[in-house]
Amino acid sequence: MPTVMSRFVIPGFLRAARRNRNYIDAERAEAHIRELALRPLPYGPPRTLRGVDISVARDRGWPVYTLTPRTGRSRGGLVYAHGGGWVGEIAMQHWRLAAMLAVRARLTVTVPIYPLIPFGTAAEVIPRVADLVRAGADRHGPTFLAGDSAGGQIALSTALHLRDLGTVLPRTVLISPALDLTLENPRIDVVQQRDPWLGRDGGLVYGRRWSGELAMKDPMVSPLFGDLTGLGPITLFTGTDDILNPDARLLRDKAAAAGVDLEYLEEPGLVHVYPLTPSPEGAHARRRIVTALCADLDGAQDVSPQR
Repeated sequence: MPTVMSRFVIPGFLRAARRNRNYIDAERAEAHIRELALRPLPYGPPRTLRGVDISVARDRGWPVYTLTPRTGRSRGGLVYAHGGGWVGEIAMQHWRLAAMLAVRARLTVTVPIYPLIPFGTAAEVIPRVADLVRAGADRHGPTFLAGDSAGGQIALSTALHLRDLGTVLPRTVLISPALDLTLENPRIDVVQQRDPWLGRDGGLVYGRRWSGELAMKDPMVSPLFGDLTGLGPITLFTGTDDILNPDARLLRDKAAAAGVDLEYLEEPGLVHVYPLTPSPEGAHARRRIVTALCADLDGAQDVSPQR
């Protein structure tokens, strides 16, 4: 059963703050895109991050941040794609998760500040994130991919793209991922009544803008429609009070049919991106991510050739 924090406090805050207003109303979603295009939000990492050294470089116009553990040698890499509906900038909770993964899993974490709608599209962003993953593998060794919400869509679409290029990731971590941007799953209407954060009408506006010239069911836009065969292991977190949960269940079934190793972690009564929330369930999920990544790194060491 969810704790008081997850069952009452967090949903109550989301409802009081009307966090869903740009997702349940198409006109508000369009206005939100226009406002953020005129007055973009800051994206730099907070000064309060602990345990990491931070650097930034320009990669073909993108600011790309690197978080390196301050103590201990890095054991590999991870590229993190932040959420925000493809329109919102990276936020404090994303930076904190990236820093935690760098410190606790001893990874060099790459955080790209990718272009948002109305300027960025899936066709531009997915191949560039794939390039960052491959560069990370060359520099740091085993390199993972992770993302939440819209960033989860980017992560899984990138994993599919990399698979097609011959690169299989050691693990992809998906936190409440957007998987089908058409939002046509009929179960969404049922969950919508409980979801205090997301909504279909505004979500469709963002999804259509993000798809650009690609079809909405192109796997680069909606990875649920991709052939999952040959993907590396996936860890997926989802809460049942999230309209993206019905599609997460479809991905679970599709992965099983394709023989993909998918660790499916569904929590009843929890909201969108609950692993990023300041709750006991969120803290447990974050520890679970670290455990999975460390196990993969230990396994990679065990099978590495002896010198």
